[in-house]
Amino acid sequence: MTALAPRTLLPLCLALGACTGADTTPTAAITPPPHWQSPARQGAAQISADWWHAFGSPELSRLIQQARQGSFDLAAGRARIRQASAAAVIAGAPLLPEVKAELSGSYQQLLGDEGFSALDAERDRPRFDTYAAGLSASYELDFWGGRRAARDSALHSLEASRFDQATLELTLLAGVASSYLQVLALGEQLRIAEGNLDNARQVLQLVEARQAAGAATRLELAQQRSLVAGRERALERLRQQGGEARVALATLLGQPVQALALKGGKLAGIQWPGIGAGVPSELLGRRPDIAAAEARLAAADADVRVARAAMLPSLTLSASLGTGSEQFSDILRNPYYGVAAGLAAPIFNAGRLDAGHRQRQAREEELLAIYRAAIVAAFGDVERALLAIDGLDRQRQWQAEELAQAQRAFELAENRYRAGAETLLTVLETQRSLYQAEDDAVQLHLARLQAAVGLYKALGGGWTPDTRLQADRTPG
Repeated sequence: MTALAPRTLLPLCLALGACTGADTTPTAAITPPPHWQSPARQGAAQISADWWHAFGSPELSRLIQQARQGSFDLAAGRARIRQASAAAVIAGAPLLPEVKAELSGSYQQLLGDEGFSALDAERDRPRFDTYAAGLSASYELDFWGGRRAARDSALHSLEASRFDQATLELTLLAGVASSYLQVLALGEQLRIAEGNLDNARQVLQLVEARQAAGAATRLELAQQRSLVAGRERALERLRQQGGEARVALATLLGQPVQALALKGGKLAGIQWPGIGAGVPSELLGRRPDIAAAEARLAAADADVRVARAAMLPSLTLSASLGTGSEQFSDILRNPYYGVAAGLAAPIFNAGRLDAGHRQRQAREEELLAIYRAAIVAAFGDVERALLAIDGLDRQRQWQAEELAQAQRAFELAENRYRAGAETLLTVLETQRSLYQAEDDAVQLHLARLQAAVGLYKALGGGWTPDTRLQADRTPG
């Protein structure tokens, strides 16, 4: 049978390929809003990649560095990038010919007196030696772009892995900052609770003295003792929460809590960073999670082209060059060569290839929806962070007045009670109001700082298109 020449096969392949229509890629465009809903922080978004330095805490910067070096999640992400890089090399390999070299030798000898003719041997020389060496090359022509599409899919998947790593690092570092602030806030709440407990004990001593003198009832004594017990319980709760917060922080750093060393910083020592949110249209190029979703969508589009190419004929070319001999010393005296071309076209596969094509198209539609959802979610993240910052700033203005008046009311009530001009019930109420106001002050301070961390994260944490270009390297 005579093999068809490539010039004969090419028109046939083109004719068969024309039977399949071209794929259409759905549009992924989403129009960003012209501005953020919250009027706060509408300035230009100029965020450093080392955004945590804006809080002015050397200890926070040290913890961030520990997390970047010690996080097992980041280490696993780096390994995933290496896997994707190797997969991209594998996917691109079929675009070049595959060349093999062979060197072989064999020794055969009959065990009986029959079969000499089959081995081309003689009776006086019943052994038969062969030696061979050769080179072979094969290459499948990429008429329909399926091989290139497979490589493109792997490269886009590699991009997605790199963007996932950036997203993971941003989430981790924001978590470290938020957890550290939580530890500081709980330490501040613990100090306030200890001071409140001392105040409650002083009032209890006053009530006990008045009760001994007949100026206070046993009910008033029981009420104040109940309040002291409540302060003791609150103290233990805060100690528990502080320990849990330290464990959570140590876990993010990739170390046991016993190795966590904090220098006892205070929440009041943390600076208020000024952050500009820019405009919504800038956000699309600043979020690594959006870039990852976009890269996966591009990979899915390439996969559709791979599935389409699998439905079309394939043409493989091969060539070989070799030599052989019965004597190793004569191995180069009998050279030979061969060329071949083969055409394979799917005829019947019970709908497998068509179903694979439709499956890839549905996957692309799924990732398109995920990509659009990521964009909308990113807008929502920024809006929530801006609303939180604006609302907390307004609350803090009133909270300062609330705390000052609560402190004054407690002092007045205590002095009037000492003079016998006020009931213990008023003292109890002012004590509780003061304790709550002091606790709210710390909570608002913490929430405001964590909202700033949330805004940094929502804006991409300094990830920029320049960072993205560095991730677009072709593995090699």
